[in-house]
Amino acid sequence: MAAATHYAWFDTPIGACAIVWGEAGVRGLMLPGADRARTLASLRRRHPQACEAAPTAAIATAIIRLQALLDGQPEGLEEIALDMDGVPEFHRRVYEAARRIGPGRTCTYGELAEALGEPGAARSVGQALGANPFAIIVPCHRVLAAGGRSGGFSAPGGVDTKRRLLEIERARIGNEPTLF
Repeated sequence: MAAATHYAWFDTPIGACAIVWGEAGVRGLMLPGADRARTLASLRRRHPQACEAAPTAAIATAIIRLQALLDGQPEGLEEIALDMDGVPEFHRRVYEAARRIGPGRTCTYGELAEALGEPGAARSVGQALGANPFAIIVPCHRVLAAGGRSGGFSAPGGVDTKRRLLEIERARIGNEPTLF
């Protein structure tokens, strides 16, 4: 029998998000769509067995941390437990590496591939991040294309949402000078 899957809604400065979880941790995070009905439809496609429920203590803490990050506080989310059951091994490695990119910081797909010991795998890194079910917790929005270009973003709103998340975190994007 499959483990129970639950979800809960929570409000953020970017709109209503939904977090999906099971016994082992977070299974997904749904960023706001055009409206709540579309977000719910997307959630149902990815997690058809999920039932709405009150958050557990661990999920309530995760929600508070997500809300703080989306309110512009430099909140790290590395301690939020993820349920990566069914996630391919390479994707897991990419997600673990991406989680080490702190708020307000960015890197390129190529730099992340090199950090994994997989130089030349930038496209594979991009594909893994494009399939990321843990948006924001696995901060795929902090990974840019070569030259500091935005690259893609598969969440609702696409690249505009990616840019907004980076602005909230006060991240440097494009060819802006840095201190290093």
